[in-house]
Amino acid sequence: MTIPKYGLSDAQRRHWQHTYAAHPGMYGDQPSAPAVHAAKTFHAAGAKNALELGAGHGRDTLFLARSGFTVQAADFSATALEQLHEHAQEQRLAEQITTILYDVREPLPLADASVDAVFAHMLLCMALTTEEIRALVSEVRRVLRPGGSFVYTVRHTGDAHYGTGTAHGDDIHEHGGFAVHFFPRELVDSLAEGWTLQEIHPFEEGELPRRLWRVTQCLPR
Repeated sequence: MTIPKYGLSDAQRRHWQHTYAAHPGMYGDQPSAPAVHAAKTFHAAGAKNALELGAGHGRDTLFLARSGFTVQAADFSATALEQLHEHAQEQRLAEQITTILYDVREPLPLADASVDAVFAHMLLCMALTTEEIRALVSEVRRVLRPGGSFVYTVRHTGDAHYGTGTAHGDDIHEHGGFAVHFFPRELVDSLAEGWTLQEIHPFEEGELPRRLWRVTQCLPR
């Protein structure tokens, strides 16, 4: 059965709101390994500011701020962003962080070429259609300055959960209330068209373990 895209995405928003409320700081306070890689990549490219898409309660946002970047943290969960703001105040990082309540199905509320770098850990593989993913990457390209870096991670079709659970079509499968769009390699390649694709790094995360790709691509100058 295929669920209309907005029905599934809106259900996921409610699910994430409930999850963050029930489990504050659910991912802990240590940065993800992709965020550590992103900080090194962004520094090497001379970035001063960064946009994080799907920031959640902010473990990676806070790390990027501690690493010297000013960060705009976007997420569709108001609950998660409230937690992020509280943590930023506790760590005296509030002046470096701006939160944006944002639905990735909509255009980014940022000016063209206004961002040095973009980071998205597990955001592109949420309950988004391929069409919505392509539109989001086009928005990332629009707001990035020439030479800017985009680092994102996604679960892929080699993951143990791919093809199991509740199927929603378009390589989207749901487990435990969480819907995931599993990426085939050709989708990663197509999203890099017009970019300089620097790396597709396979890695594992979590207990299953989840199988992911960390993709690093750069906007030509």
